Amino acid sequence: MRFETPLIPAVLIRRYKRFLADCRLEDGREVTAHCANPGSMMGLAESGMKIWLEPNDDPKKKLKYGWRLVEHANGHFTGVDTSVPNRALRAALEAGEVAGLSAYKSVRPEVKYGEKSRIDFLLQQDGLPDCYVEVKSVTLSREPGLAEFPDSVTARGTKHLCELANMAAQGHRAVMLYLVQRTDCGRFQLAADIDPAYAAAFASARAAGVERLVLGTRITPQGIEAGAPIAAAH
Repeated sequence: MRFETPLIPAVLIRRYKRFLADCRLEDGREVTAHCANPGSMMGLAESGMKIWLEPNDDPKKKLKYGWRLVEHANGHFTGVDTSVPNRALRAALEAGEVAGLSAYKSVRPEVKYGEKSRIDFLLQQDGLPDCYVEVKSVTLSREPGLAEFPDSVTARGTKHLCELANMAAQGHRAVMLYLVQRTDCGRFQLAADIDPAYAAAFASARAAGVERLVLGTRITPQGIEAGAPIAAAH
């Protein structure tokens, strides 16, 4: 998935009201960017961080910049836009590039199911059970090389695990897919100390037959692509 407009570097001044970020451009101008991330963004929203913004000239948008990346001192990147994983993953699914899911030729996003829910992707193929895929963006890293989810309490995420467990109980495939939007992590685990209820729901879902898949990403200021599987702690 390539960004529609070339990104430009900036420095973060502050993030506030969850969806707003004041930033300083290289020419010294201060602008307000849209932050498409409702999470806590733990470790990613500190004043002085180098970030990358996507400009736009859409008259329907109040803000002319969107915050897309954090660049770390070691040259790695973290993608902070939570809408990106589904777009990047859809491209990978349609191209048959996701291990374990490549046999499915029909990829349908945002399909209604369960109790007033929508699955991120419903995969279908003659001769195979329907496959329900829920996607979560992973950006938290509190230990070098280790990515964690979630970065805050997520009742919505817990509900999604219960819905997946119900699909598995009905004989369908159900996959909880964590897309790690960081290039500096090669391992993954749940942040059970942040949300014990989510961790418990995940254990129940796994026992019910829900599969777990963790993928890395390839991130540059030009775009973000789904990458290779990442090892996950049990």
